[in-house]
Amino acid sequence: MEKTIIGIDISAKTLDLCIKKGNSKEFIVIENSVKAINKIFKSFIKDSENIIVCMENTGKYNWNLFEVLEKTSLTVYVIHPFHLKKSLGLIRGKNDKIDAERIAIFTEKNLCELTKWSPCSSEINQIRIISSERKSIVKSRSKILQQQKEYQLIKVKSLKTKLVAMGKKKIDLLTKQIKELDQLLEEIITQNEEVNKQIKRMRSIPGVGKVLSCAILAKTEGFRIYNEPRKLACCAGVVPFNYQSGTSIKSKFKVSHLADKSLKTLLHMASMRAVRLNCDLKLYYERKVAEGKNKMSVLNAIRNKLIHIIYALIKNEKYYQNNLVLS
Repeated sequence: MEKTIIGIDISAKTLDLCIKKGNSKEFIVIENSVKAINKIFKSFIKDSENIIVCMENTGKYNWNLFEVLEKTSLTVYVIHPFHLKKSLGLIRGKNDKIDAERIAIFTEKNLCELTKWSPCSSEINQIRIISSERKSIVKSRSKILQQQKEYQLIKVKSLKTKLVAMGKKKIDLLTKQIKELDQLLEEIITQNEEVNKQIKRMRSIPGVGKVLSCAILAKTEGFRIYNEPRKLACCAGVVPFNYQSGTSIKSKFKVSHLADKSLKTLLHMASMRAVRLNCDLKLYYERKVAEGKNKMSVLNAIRNKLIHIIYALIKNEKYYQNNLVLS
């Protein structure tokens, strides 16, 4: 029987649905709420074997859909926005209706290559939400800290003093919120034994802290997706690829700029910490730099190594130690 593909374009307030069966298409717009989503999907549940639901990963705007879909037997695919964008090539025109149709067509063409979505554990979902909120607050605090520096340029002393004082209050409040979220993260991690073990194994690596380990756990959904280290390394933009055209002899191996930049930043910070600690990663860094290698290239290699070490520890159920040999 011919499959019905439901492509969904997600925004904060609404969902645009393209219901595609063969050459026929129907477009529906509903509210992005659990009640509205439940109502529309009730009509599809009876024929769930022949229904495919597909959408982009838009972060928190997916949550209502996930809450409803995890209780059904529908086949669901969550597509990375980058994959969809690159598949379209040069496009003209864009609106929510067109986007929903493009998602449906992309899924129909690439069905064999896509991985089915399945809900992750409650703890990992909470870690993802808290990590996202923490990242947003840290970003806001960084902006205010930058403003504090700019206030020093103000010539009117009384105005400068007031603005700096206001900024300090905001910074103190945001710092307090970050600490509260960190405490909440610790509480959630300890609720799940497997999650707790995975976090501890990652944090046993020199330079790897709670923020990076939680980010990797959330990104991989407890190592269910990105099930190979190279896949996550590619996603983080730390794997060098060969760029060559024709007979050019000036080609170099370069990392892709199309990456998860927040994850790459966390890995860079971890690698910077690691090379300052007494561990084999520091020895590797010093040896390569002494051989004449570019420092940033060596740091990128350490970012890559960190990911491979993390996966090896999780696979072998071990904690990090210097010169540890893992499969």
